[in-house]
Amino acid sequence: MANRIHITSAIIYSNGPPHVGHAYEMLATDAFARFQRRKLGAANVTFLTGTDEHGDKNKRAADAIGLHPKAFADKISALFRQGWAGLDISYDIFVRTTDPVHEAFVQKMLARTYQSGDIYFKDYEGLYCVGCERFYTEKELLPGNICPVHNRPAEPIKEGNYFLKLEKYREAIRRNIEKNPDFIRPERYRNEALRMLDEPLEDLCISRPKARLDWGIALPFDDKYVTYVWYDALWAYMSELPDTDDASLTAIIPVTEHFIGKDILKTHAVYWPAILLSAGLPLYRHLNVHGFMNFGGARLSKSSGNIEDPVAYQQTVGPDALRFFILREFTYGLDGDFSEERVIDRYNSDLANDLGNLTSRVLSMAARYSQGAIAAAPAGTAAGSGGDPLDVALAETFASVPARVAPLVEELAFNRALEAIWQALDAANKYIVATSPFTLAKDPANLPRVAQILANLVEGLRVVADTLEPFMPVASKKILGLLNVDEKLARAPYGDGIKPGHRVNPTTPLFPRIDKKARI
Repeated sequence: MANRIHITSAIIYSNGPPHVGHAYEMLATDAFARFQRRKLGAANVTFLTGTDEHGDKNKRAADAIGLHPKAFADKISALFRQGWAGLDISYDIFVRTTDPVHEAFVQKMLARTYQSGDIYFKDYEGLYCVGCERFYTEKELLPGNICPVHNRPAEPIKEGNYFLKLEKYREAIRRNIEKNPDFIRPERYRNEALRMLDEPLEDLCISRPKARLDWGIALPFDDKYVTYVWYDALWAYMSELPDTDDASLTAIIPVTEHFIGKDILKTHAVYWPAILLSAGLPLYRHLNVHGFMNFGGARLSKSSGNIEDPVAYQQTVGPDALRFFILREFTYGLDGDFSEERVIDRYNSDLANDLGNLTSRVLSMAARYSQGAIAAAPAGTAAGSGGDPLDVALAETFASVPARVAPLVEELAFNRALEAIWQALDAANKYIVATSPFTLAKDPANLPRVAQILANLVEGLRVVADTLEPFMPVASKKILGLLNVDEKLARAPYGDGIKPGHRVNPTTPLFPRIDKKARI
């Protein structure tokens, strides 16, 4: 399935509403999915997300406000759907782990793995973090048995449970990572995963007794137990695909791209491959791991109280502003710092000054000098064509933008992809200064030259607007609308788009400057 791709975000715990930390992952995943649809066609791309609704953490959150866990999950899952709609997240499938289809699929996989002999029962005593929903060994915890993710003590628990033979698959997982250097990316997380596999693994506890926790999917082979929430949630990546027979899963899993945060690396780099292999299924293509979004150097989290509602924030600063900031400011894989001041600075400099100002200048020129009509063909890229060297240089810059951006998106270098686009915008703004169309137009004899300058800029702006679509879908659509360009014309290579006789629309403000003093 070389021309097929399946993309997933993490299945998010439904113990609280969405915040900008969630938005980081979703916006990056969405940009990747939008890019792949352009490359492969929408029919060959699925983008899946959802909410993880079982387990201790969700039940305790529901109990705290006096709701049944399902009623609580219904409320929170709806908030995520609304939130992603507000951020223009273009997912195709939204899975809830309380969906009957998902629950039946998980039980099918449990039964298959149990029958193979990879699941067994034993008494166990260990240290359990409710926030992570998993057992830790003492060496994995901080002094005092403190969870390194949630900074709170792990709870000692002793009980009988069912276990998956994790150690059985350790070498197979290790060999796959070593054989495929980009299986886990960026490289720092590949190296971390390999360190996790250096020593024998404790087998994975995949159940919880109903006497302690009854909120989960019942084991098909022992109704006194429910499924471990991670075993349950990981199957959500596959459970509600249109086809889930073995042949379809064997085809789709190897073209699957998982996007997750670094705090759940072990569950996805160690547990999930073992779960797949124990069910007789292949492994995914890539595990794409991002860092944390911090606020003033501290990780954004519900417990710290330093979170922002991403939808409310976007409504305040405008469509695409949060999306642009995250993709332009953060290096995928590393932690990034979110602040109101930095968002506004990036908005005013890159969006208002560069993109917005260029669009306004070009469309204003078209309205002033040709009543919105384009009277020349854009300059070619061949230096020997006899064109003005400034025109040829600009044409080459814009013609190269899609090819420069594509490999950077494939590498998850979203910030560098946007930098490449902004280099073209910078070239266009410098071109206007160098060619001085506003000065030239004072003499009617220069209007043919002005028409050529305008044609070059309009065609370049078309290419930029189209290339921006995966990163800034709202702004892209607005600019293409101002250029009076439909989807088919938008995708044309540089030089094959806007022709003489085409008419553009009057300019409207795209990115009004934000008064930082009034906001902060």
